[in-house]
Amino acid sequence: MYPADPEAQASGSALYWRKYMKNIVLMVDGGCLRVAARKAKKDYNPDFIVAFCRNCIDVDEELFRALYYDCAPYQGQQKLPVSGLTQTFANSGQWLSDLAKKDLIAVRLGVLKFRGYKLKKTPVTGIAALTDTDFSPDFEQKGVDMRIGLDIAAYSALTTIHRIGLVTADTDCVPAMKLARKSGVQVVLISMSGGLVPRELAEHTDYVRPVSLP
Repeated sequence: MYPADPEAQASGSALYWRKYMKNIVLMVDGGCLRVAARKAKKDYNPDFIVAFCRNCIDVDEELFRALYYDCAPYQGQQKLPVSGLTQTFANSGQWLSDLAKKDLIAVRLGVLKFRGYKLKKTPVTGIAALTDTDFSPDFEQKGVDMRIGLDIAAYSALTTIHRIGLVTADTDCVPAMKLARKSGVQVVLISMSGGLVPRELAEHTDYVRPVSLP
């Protein structure tokens, strides 16, 4: 319910609505959203991401822009840990280009680094010799949290932005969240499907908003 405003009401409901709308920038850590989607057995694609972003917007908010942070799939060749044969990674990142073409969506890409192979199950049991199938490639995202932090700082400096919606479990964002609140921007932390919210993030946000996956 919005407060009474005779001037805005007299000019029509559209003006009355616009006066109290809050512009929000939504920042989505793709790694965090992907884990939640996998647990819920959802197809992870641009349409799913756009639908999720819509679910994050409250009735008194207008989406200024949704920023999606991720890494393009790793491409290259690496030697398998047991046989020494070459494994080629050539997954397409076309879906990220398709996502970037959606309305009010911007894609921010970090870099995916190959860190070797790791055992799928530990500790190792039995006496059978290990094979390549016992290992999975180990990748690390680089630069995603830095880009989120920089964008929080940049949008916090805009007087037209009232709220920042944050989809992440990365506590490295805390300094940027503090800056946003000191700048007068409200921080809304998005909690997905009853997931646990890290204490450090909850302490430095204005609202924790539960959002259902589409």
